[in-house]
Amino acid sequence: LPDHQKYEHPLVQRYATKEMSSIFSPAMKFTTWRKLWLALATAEQELGLDITNEQLQQMKDQLYNIDFDKANEYESKFRHDVMG
Repeated sequence: LPDHQKYEHPLVQRYATKEMSSIFSPAMKFTTWRKLWLALATAEQELGLDITNEQLQQMKDQLYNIDFDKANEYESKFRHDVMG
């Protein structure tokens, strides 16, 4: 995760603050998506969907375990930054 905490782009090096670079980094993007998915699954469980506490815990345990190479492969394949 540490290697992916900075957004890489030529203009970032010149004009972006460290904080802005971090906000748009791959690590922030993918962990934010996972946090949203966890929040959605938790809400769905509360509404009665068949989602176990064990499944929610598995999601929590994997929040920061990101395969960036695989994510890049999917983004290249689908050419879109919103993946399911």
